Amino acid sequence: MSSNLSLQNKIAIFSASLLSFMGILIETSMNVTFPTLIKELDVSLSTVQWVTTGYLLLVTITMSTTSYLLKRFPAKKLFVFASSCCLIGTIICGLAGSFGLLMFGRALQAISTGISTPLLFHLIFSLVPTQHLGFYTGFASMVISFAPALGPTYGGMLNNFYSWHSIFWVALPLIVIIMYSGYRTIGLPFNQQATRFDFNGFSLLAACLVILSFSVNQAGQNGVISWQFIGVLLVGLVLLSILVVLNLRGHFKLLNLNILKNRIIRLSALVYFFLQFTNIGISFVIPVLAQNTLKTTSMVAGLILLPGSLLGALVAPLAGRLYDTKGFFLPVLLSNLSLLLGTLLFYILTDDLTVVLITLIYVFLRVGFNLGFGNLMSDASKQVSKEQKPDLNSLFNTLQQYAGSMGTGALAAIIANQELQSPSLALATKSGSQRDFLVLVGLSCFNVIAVLVIQRWKRSAQN
Repeated sequence: MSSNLSLQNKIAIFSASLLSFMGILIETSMNVTFPTLIKELDVSLSTVQWVTTGYLLLVTITMSTTSYLLKRFPAKKLFVFASSCCLIGTIICGLAGSFGLLMFGRALQAISTGISTPLLFHLIFSLVPTQHLGFYTGFASMVISFAPALGPTYGGMLNNFYSWHSIFWVALPLIVIIMYSGYRTIGLPFNQQATRFDFNGFSLLAACLVILSFSVNQAGQNGVISWQFIGVLLVGLVLLSILVVLNLRGHFKLLNLNILKNRIIRLSALVYFFLQFTNIGISFVIPVLAQNTLKTTSMVAGLILLPGSLLGALVAPLAGRLYDTKGFFLPVLLSNLSLLLGTLLFYILTDDLTVVLITLIYVFLRVGFNLGFGNLMSDASKQVSKEQKPDLNSLFNTLQQYAGSMGTGALAAIIANQELQSPSLALATKSGSQRDFLVLVGLSCFNVIAVLVIQRWKRSAQN
């Protein structure tokens, strides 16, 4: 890291990075255990996917409060609370013998990640000089990106040789060390702001996010033309419309959606959302496809994702440097072009996919993802005032987690819907996965066009 920061501040940023790392590590490690959980806990794919979807959904809801929390409480207190939730939740999951108890532990872990990730970027935006912002954002993204790199392999190996419970017990000592290091080093100066928590807005937002996610689950269980899906979706859209109207009138304070009036931020947020939708969604699809169709073990399914995730993580700080020197357009365009090509290859070659071929395409896709993801938020932070940075931080992190929740839920629903129509699990998974890849191709096309439009707007503004 750059020498512009004190050692204490570097350790503080690293500790917050590691706490987010642990949340994402355990989240991605659970993806490869789904076939095992389905058998041991006697639940369906539509139910077991809530281990990830529900976790990410609660992370999203928690993150929506962080703009208030960062203005109301010191960074150290937030870190101690988040790390305590992570510790207790991990112990509960390690002891869980039922799906309900497992979800309770996952909920505590979700609260931890929902606080720790925005806290991490708050520390970076508060402590790091503007000229080094890209590097430190890239460094944080690299540390966090090692979690999905190691998670599937970590979970697959422990699940294969021991049990899924060991995923939590092995993580426990590191969580204790992170708690101690963060407590000792985080000391960001704090000026408390007299703000009230918007309970009505929070309830409305939570209900909206939960109902929209539940509608996706209904699509998987009953089909996209079922009254269950359409009815729940309409309720979710009505609540979303009410939320937007209240925000425009100044009655919704939880998330500052006014920053989306800036068209560059608005379109950047959509690109950011679809990047994460693709990233988390495809990391769910690949292990399920590998185990159900290619008949690999959970360990092999995890190892498939390892090379791409590791290389992608290593690219993150280099992508930050590229942004610092070359600006927004080059790294973000290359990022989205890579995802477009990667998802297109997955779609075209679905019938011919092998372990090696999936691994190679995923390497290309993950490197592309990390070229642009962190840079989108760094660039958006330069479009707002210093006072609005916590609002932007909270909004983008909320979008990030909800994109992951919707990505997992939507792509799982497509596979589950195919299972309703086919007696063969292997064929249903392959057919559903191919449809998933086509959806991701469409989102990647949108992102490439959006990046070109953003660049045109930037040039117009400069002129």
